[in-house]
Amino acid sequence: MISMNETTRAKLRGVSTATIASALYKRGLRNQMVQGVVPLALPKDGKSMVGPAYTLRYIPAREDRNPMTVFRNHAHPQRKGVEEAPAGCVMVIDSRKDARAASAGGILVTRLMVRGVVGVVTDGGFRDSADIAGMNIASYHQRPSAPTNLTLHEAIDINVPIGCGDAPVFPGDIVVGDCDGVIIIPADMAEEIADEAVEMTVFEDYVQERVRNGAITLGLYPPTDESNLVAFAQWRKQNGR
Repeated sequence: MISMNETTRAKLRGVSTATIASALYKRGLRNQMVQGVVPLALPKDGKSMVGPAYTLRYIPAREDRNPMTVFRNHAHPQRKGVEEAPAGCVMVIDSRKDARAASAGGILVTRLMVRGVVGVVTDGGFRDSADIAGMNIASYHQRPSAPTNLTLHEAIDINVPIGCGDAPVFPGDIVVGDCDGVIIIPADMAEEIADEAVEMTVFEDYVQERVRNGAITLGLYPPTDESNLVAFAQWRKQNGR
């Protein structure tokens, strides 16, 4: 079953992918950012997209296996995945970084949105991209793509380990997206990464305020000057952070 702790979700919704990337780097994880994707639609409340991964895997299409009639099969992995992806999850699609044919279109993304899925990510492209951009569901892709997925992709499996934009994605991993892109947090690290990222964000907000007011970064970021740690503790108390 794919789910996540709602307290952890709330924490991650308030931090950036950049901060998460630094926290993961400290643990030796350098390949968690999904490469080559850009936001088509961000969450309407201005916070980060966060949810456990539900995956769809494509392989290169073979013409004799992919006529339009395959969509009549209710067990077709793409259509089945759209109906089974749990509310609160992010559907992540492995399209082999090939945006010459669509990974999905407006109707299927609408269905995901109505079912409560919070985001959809592909390293390929979406058709009906203008419609998807206006929906209340976060979405990321490489670029718009009009041809049906059957042109080049065969949906072969759902909820299995995949690669998306060169990042490994296992079902249940936590997917976070913001204006910088999408990053994947291993499920067993999500809580500790969330806690650390929240703390990092508080300090970074303090540093931003100091720098805007003319402070130099040396000794402040990172805080190698002890006086800056004292000042940070005072700022945090005064600001209720």
